[in-house]
Amino acid sequence: MTGPYPKIIISTGEPGGIGPDILIKSGYRNFAAALVVIGDPGMIAQRARQLGVDIRIVECDGLPEAAIHQPGVLPVIPESLENPSRPGQLNPGNSRYVVRCIDSAVDRCLSRQFDAMVTAPVHKGVINEAGISFSGHTEWIAKRTGTEQPVMLLAGADIKVCLVTTHLSLRDVPDRVTDDRLERVLLVMLQEFRRLFGLEKPKIGVCGLNPHAGEGGHLGTEEIDTIIPVIQKLQQAGHRVDGPFPADTIFTGKYLEQYHGILAMYHDQGLPVIKHAGFGEVVNVTLGLPIVRTSVDHGTALDLAGTGEANESSLVAAINLAIQLSGTRASAP
Repeated sequence: MTGPYPKIIISTGEPGGIGPDILIKSGYRNFAAALVVIGDPGMIAQRARQLGVDIRIVECDGLPEAAIHQPGVLPVIPESLENPSRPGQLNPGNSRYVVRCIDSAVDRCLSRQFDAMVTAPVHKGVINEAGISFSGHTEWIAKRTGTEQPVMLLAGADIKVCLVTTHLSLRDVPDRVTDDRLERVLLVMLQEFRRLFGLEKPKIGVCGLNPHAGEGGHLGTEEIDTIIPVIQKLQQAGHRVDGPFPADTIFTGKYLEQYHGILAMYHDQGLPVIKHAGFGEVVNVTLGLPIVRTSVDHGTALDLAGTGEANESSLVAAINLAIQLSGTRASAP
């Protein structure tokens, strides 16, 4: 870590969404860290007025004035919007602002100015409408940091789910579940579960791709051709990796009690389960990066922006996990 308390930088996300709302609400919580927001101070102040919240915004050049977060005070690194922003309304003209905030946060973590970054939700559609090819935070930050194999993790109180593939069409998933990709994802999981979560010998349960994990090849052969050989290879190397298990049973108590993490083959195979189990308390973590990055488990919720009804619990959980992971990463050998 860079000091007695971790320094966490937070991007504001889509300005028309609930990112500014939950940032402002979280600013009144206590955190064992110094927090800095990167975004448009005027936009944040305007949203606070719309919410009827009196929060003090302190512009800074990167480092917070206080060593630890002061509830009711938001240090902000200024990054200007291109266009006025209104709650609930998307504007492609502000998409470059969104991306600049992410990029600046990444760069400041790479330079060790900050110990971790937390991201508020973005709207992938409007970013692409602006002519920016953006499939998600995970892929964008991986490219920015030169990370070959990022892994998306959703972490809840009692369950951790990782993905082999993330933001792509379902019809493209089987072609992306290759032996090389699956092995790399599993090795990142094993390494990061040891380093970030302090698990000496992590145990991973792997989903099948097809219903009933292929039913012995009658419902698809990806398990026989790809998944089982990779699992056997890692088992022979001494890793605790089991499967493939049918996705409709691996998320039951019998299996969840046995494994530190579950590897799902695609986005909607694993994430609906964990979000149902703990929506609002789940944290998105990108494994395999040279920096710590966490995020909320939800989207921009345009209909709630500016209403005061947005729940900040997932952002609070993301900040607290970033603080925790900053410490474990710093102490890792």
